[in-house]
Amino acid sequence: MVDSSGLARRTDFVHVGVPDENARMARPAVFAEGLVKRFGNVLALDGVDLEVPTGTVLGLLGPNGAGKTTAVRILTTLLPPDAGRAEVAGYDVVRRAPAVRTVIGLAGQNAAVDENLTGRENLELVGRLYHLGRVEARKRAADLIERFALGHAADRTAKTYSGGMRRRLDLGASLVGRPEVLFLDEPTTGLDPQGRLDLWEVIEQLLSGGTTILLTTQYLEEADRLADSIAVIDHGHVIATGTADELKAKAGGSVLEVVVASASRIPTAIRALRPLTVGEPRADRETRRVAVPVQGDASALVEAVRLLDKARVRITDLSLHRPSLDDVFLALTGRGAEEAAREAAQEDGAA
Repeated sequence: MVDSSGLARRTDFVHVGVPDENARMARPAVFAEGLVKRFGNVLALDGVDLEVPTGTVLGLLGPNGAGKTTAVRILTTLLPPDAGRAEVAGYDVVRRAPAVRTVIGLAGQNAAVDENLTGRENLELVGRLYHLGRVEARKRAADLIERFALGHAADRTAKTYSGGMRRRLDLGASLVGRPEVLFLDEPTTGLDPQGRLDLWEVIEQLLSGGTTILLTTQYLEEADRLADSIAVIDHGHVIATGTADELKAKAGGSVLEVVVASASRIPTAIRALRPLTVGEPRADRETRRVAVPVQGDASALVEAVRLLDKARVRITDLSLHRPSLDDVFLALTGRGAEEAAREAAQEDGAA
């Protein structure tokens, strides 16, 4: 809610009684309505609505600065909202914050491990913080070490771990308390391609066990592989929801990319490809690359070659691929995800 001064203020949260266990479990695992959060002059969240049914995965997709991490921090009780309401596992995140903390796990963008402890000691420490007995903490640590394939390095200090190993250790730590709901905030940021694939496999194992997950990411391919549904966020707004296929359809289904021999021929190439184009084309003069959303399969490549040859446009490369986050953002907002991230960084700097 916004008062007459234009500043967001916290709404009154109405919560009648304490829900019994059956009623709590019947609710969505994560529910948010009208979340607002302001940092000075920056409106980080502006009326965000989210819903994650139990046992499913929601991918919260967007560029840096879109509001993804702010939403996660509110849902995990690390920040209070200025307006709106949210529940996790049936508990109000403001009024029942201690209860929320007992049923969630969180793995953030940076692995929260103590570099001077071994992997095993890190997990045992988290177990003790969850008030597990010494024997139970050791057992839980051993189980997670095996589950995340860290046995060969369990008794080495974490500072000797690779980036992918630290991520797996951090994810293991988030599971020590056997959470009902797991929040993964850009878990593969900074990993190399193999490390990303390894972590995807670990997350898929969690999904097969029925864990409810809210996953934030900058990568459509990551949300495509892991999420049951996706919410696209930009400037603190959820601008689209749907499955990965539904979002990719908004970007045209596939993206045809050509690299022209001369940057001066880019306008001609765009005009020539117009019969194939089902959305807004993008062009980069520096790389001489033209990207156009198209419908269809590899036959679009053959037709593109014919059209470009007819227009006398010489090309040095040609490819057809699935849409990226940038392609989806362009279709939804008229600008790419990288541009959106730059805008958010400029707003943060101004604030």
